[in-house]
Amino acid sequence: MLLKNRLQSKLPNVGTTIFTKMSALAEEYKALNLAQGFPEFDCSPDLQRLVDKYVRSGKNQYAPMPGALPLREAIALKTFEASGYEYHPVTDITITSGATEALFVAISTVVHPGDEVIVFEPAYDSYVPAIELSGGIPVFVTLDPQYDSIDWELVKSRVTDKTRAIIINTPHNPTGKVWAASDLRALASLSEEHDLVVISDEVYEYIVFDGREHISVASIPSLAGRSFVCGSFGKTFHTTGWKLGYCLAPADLTAEFRKIHQFLVFSVVTPFQFAVAEYLTEPEHYLSLSAFYQRKRDLFNEAIKDIGFVLKPSEGSFFQNVSYANLSDENDLALAERLTREVGVASIPVSAFYGRETDFKTLRFCFAKHDETLLKAAGLLNAARW
Repeated sequence: MLLKNRLQSKLPNVGTTIFTKMSALAEEYKALNLAQGFPEFDCSPDLQRLVDKYVRSGKNQYAPMPGALPLREAIALKTFEASGYEYHPVTDITITSGATEALFVAISTVVHPGDEVIVFEPAYDSYVPAIELSGGIPVFVTLDPQYDSIDWELVKSRVTDKTRAIIINTPHNPTGKVWAASDLRALASLSEEHDLVVISDEVYEYIVFDGREHISVASIPSLAGRSFVCGSFGKTFHTTGWKLGYCLAPADLTAEFRKIHQFLVFSVVTPFQFAVAEYLTEPEHYLSLSAFYQRKRDLFNEAIKDIGFVLKPSEGSFFQNVSYANLSDENDLALAERLTREVGVASIPVSAFYGRETDFKTLRFCFAKHDETLLKAAGLLNAARW
């Protein structure tokens, strides 16, 4: 009891994540899990064979703290080919335990007590706790879950002399929005004017639809020079369980980033790094991803089109938001739980991505599933009581 009285939570308002809750509920009721964002299918057999190759060849001890050099070199090459910006593999690239670690370390690197950080919401749920653990203050720019554009005058109004950084996410989870070139230019202008650090979450960089192009902050030199770019091979190669990510940043930012990274995880699983490095030598392994997921998005949307949802087809990521406002007045969390228990389909209530859990009557479905799962889920939703 004495210890309990001495323990003061650093995150008093944080409980179990909505992803864990909904996945547990899906498991309990044997529901189809279109909630948590992980692929239902396995990674490439070729990639599996490469892992086996490097396990058997003895790549089983600690990797260098910044990551295996062949993987950093492969990332530097693919980034240069996509954006034209040259990151040095030795000084500018760090391999991390997933993009979540990269984001946490980037935030911890630059945020000090009292610093403000601009966060666009709905937002991935790791951003705000990381800010608060560093003593920072999240400042929200609130967007509709199916927003069309960003009001940059509104964003400017959130900047104060305490603003230290701004976090962006494109393609965006949970809305599926892909930022336009005009948004990146506005971001560059704002960050230069106020000397802001940019933390860019680009884990869905290879999943964009309808001819769109993912524009990385690395493609604008003035942004690249003040940004941490966080990526993930889990999303790209269907290997979320590997927790293999990376962070790109100029050498001075990377040096500070690594001071924290080395004491958080030191290094990440070695044979996976070598396997992915070799797998990246064939660009088709990641450049074909958009077409693969667009077909699944279209299949799912076509199958639910007659339910009465209002939806804007996702522009990127493997998530589709649907508004049920004209079908039900239920709170989105209550509806998501009921659909899981009674209908057999699990989703994520989008209110969980807002600081004040704002209810826009919107659910998020993950379509990174087998076609049979998507069609079965759509059939159950079509037959549901709304």
